[in-house]
Amino acid sequence: MWGVGLGPGDPELVTVKAARLIRDAGVIAYHSARHGRSIARGVAEPYLRGDQVEEALIYPVTTETTGHPGGYRGAIDDFYATCAERLAAHLDAGRDVVVLCEGDPLFYGSYMHLHKRLAHRYPTEVVPGVTSMSGASATLGRPLVEGEETLTVLPGTLPEDVLAERLAAADSAAILKLGRTFTSVREALRRAGRLDEAWYVERATTDRQRIAPLAEVDPAEVPYFSIAVLPSRAGASLTRVAGTGGATGAGMGRHAAVDGVTAEGATAEGAAAEGGLVGGAASQVPAPEGARGEVVVVGLGPAGRPWLTPEAQDALATADELVGYGPYLDRVAPNPRQRRHPTDNRVEAERAAHALELAQAGSRVAVVSSGDPGVFAMASAVLEVACEPRFARVRVRVVPGLTAAQAVAARAGAPLGHDYCVLSLSDRLKPWDVIAGRLTAAARADLVLAIYNPASRSRTWQVGAARDLLLEHRSPDTPVVIGRDVGGPGESLRVTTLAKLDPADVDMRCLLVIGSSTTRAVERDGRPAVFTPRRYPA
Repeated sequence: MWGVGLGPGDPELVTVKAARLIRDAGVIAYHSARHGRSIARGVAEPYLRGDQVEEALIYPVTTETTGHPGGYRGAIDDFYATCAERLAAHLDAGRDVVVLCEGDPLFYGSYMHLHKRLAHRYPTEVVPGVTSMSGASATLGRPLVEGEETLTVLPGTLPEDVLAERLAAADSAAILKLGRTFTSVREALRRAGRLDEAWYVERATTDRQRIAPLAEVDPAEVPYFSIAVLPSRAGASLTRVAGTGGATGAGMGRHAAVDGVTAEGATAEGAAAEGGLVGGAASQVPAPEGARGEVVVVGLGPAGRPWLTPEAQDALATADELVGYGPYLDRVAPNPRQRRHPTDNRVEAERAAHALELAQAGSRVAVVSSGDPGVFAMASAVLEVACEPRFARVRVRVVPGLTAAQAVAARAGAPLGHDYCVLSLSDRLKPWDVIAGRLTAAARADLVLAIYNPASRSRTWQVGAARDLLLEHRSPDTPVVIGRDVGGPGESLRVTTLAKLDPADVDMRCLLVIGSSTTRAVERDGRPAVFTPRRYPA
């Protein structure tokens, strides 16, 4: 295992050794907050091969409250223990692991929490990185210390009076962990008589870098990834290299990193300033007594990774077992730490029972669904089986996904802009007369319809029958959108009318959106745009 420092943000400040290890490693691990964007991965991206196993270590909480019985500290400790288990599984299997860390791994770095849990068990090496202090000093063009001066490094989370006392006695200082602490840090500098000497550096060495005298900075605009610097007094006559707000050098990364952990222990990547907070209490509710594992039913969205939510990414990354219909499982990147259980599409109850049994034995199980698991998918099947007494102690969570109806509607414009109805034409689990009654009711109510499962190899007549039923209550000119494999390599989108809807154009990969009386189809930029106004005629 290598703990690899990436420097303060510019990918060109990654060391030659770090770049080589990142390129050669079989497994790449990195931290992020629940928004899923990893600053460390962003810095390292130019050095990734593209075929490596990635372990996304996504914090369950950052600064918000949690329902964990051990509170915030308990939630974070459990998180690091789980992360260590995940990496240990790779190390036990003989796979080299690189843990990415902004700045230097052992300078307020997130890596150190894994180092403490694994370094005594496996061969381990730490690769140092350029610290945020060095990046800020270089950006300012001012030395931190000179001659016999000493440098004091302080976390902004210290009490204000302690900060003021130490700043008053310091030759030079670097204050990390700003963000929410900025107002207190500024007041401590004022009380120490040092405010006029202080400089503010935000996202040092990146293309989003900002420099300003600290006294002029608006506290409301300060992200966590910033640093306050009291440079060397001996170098006070030097001119800064970079102008305020400028960036030094080319090829800078998209994100910056200030080494450090929050006062509660979350890494810099878990800070509220970089993308906001998502409540973590639900994910920290302890499993019932006697049940070590859990089942998470995960919505993959209609297609690739760009439409996969960060919460779904986290559920997939932390799973021990993946269960699902084979083609859906194929959309999840392989990870040799995980076991995969592909099944046929028509064994939902058996698939659900298998997942629950795996969880009952202690595994973290992800059951995958295309789109949203609660829309004609696996969530209801899993919960139905979970109600059996034998699974009473197995925890089940549902993680939503972008639906096929939303994806097709977005590609077409906004046909679901007013009230709409979602129906499946499949008569495998309900009789056709029920489907026909619901189609008629929706047509009479003048609802837009999003129709799932319109046809299959064995069902070829339902589209024509549905069209004829709808024409009894709806204009022949009603716009119809036929979306096929939206988001996938075979994506196509056609706009026609209800009268011209040809069942031969519809297959099992399609979703239909049938407009209401107010739905409009227009041409924009040479392409059709379909929308339903939000205002309904009186």
